[in-house]
Amino acid sequence: MSTELPYFSPARPRVFAHRGLAVSAPENTLLAFQHALELGVDHIEIDVHASSDGHAIVAHDDDLRRVGGIDARVDALTARDLARLDLGAGQHVPTLAETLDAFPDARFNIDLKSAAAIAPTVAAIRAARAEQRVLLTSFSEQRRRAALRLLPEVATSASGPRFAAALLATVVRAGPVVRQALRGLHAVQIPERALGISTVTPARIAAFHAAGVEVHVWTVNEPADMARLLDRGIDGIVTDRADLALSVVADRA
Repeated sequence: MSTELPYFSPARPRVFAHRGLAVSAPENTLLAFQHALELGVDHIEIDVHASSDGHAIVAHDDDLRRVGGIDARVDALTARDLARLDLGAGQHVPTLAETLDAFPDARFNIDLKSAAAIAPTVAAIRAARAEQRVLLTSFSEQRRRAALRLLPEVATSASGPRFAAALLATVVRAGPVVRQALRGLHAVQIPERALGISTVTPARIAAFHAAGVEVHVWTVNEPADMARLLDRGIDGIVTDRADLALSVVADRA
């Protein structure tokens, strides 16, 4: 069960700061992570690519047009090149290694964006001895499985195909099939709708819980929606507004 892993040791409901708190700092930067953690967030959601010289790089997009204003792919630049890029507020594109080192008590939810990112991500986690404070996931089941073969002790959430199988099984109320689809996983991290289906009805949340996984919903930025989903029994909110989410959780407590 997920509750047996140190990654899930803070009390629920969980607030996942989506790419940190990027209200006054660029997303996926050390400053954005610092801002979220200073508020009291326990979990930071990040995305990881690979640099041209084989480092795990914290970045969502595969190129730098949106966040850096340059027409270049992350995997075409070295980690040193990326460290020199000014994203604003004195921030650069960080490596996973420096991120884990900078925040040794934070828990990180890591989305593997490419196959090339798997090996350097595993190496950075091993070097930082961070196995107990990371969750590895990917939309790709192939990437997720490859990473878990190298780090079988870490927490993990459902890939796109694994969740789709579980979701479709709930349509016909096939509890054993839901449990089989989610076997070996610790969470589903999902939008409110997928495949044209509402994913977080009370019955579906109950089915996922019966399969032994937590339910985390992304990306929820409105306090009213956060409260509504928490009322239904979800376990975590993935949000760009961790500040608002913490207030909602505190008010309900």
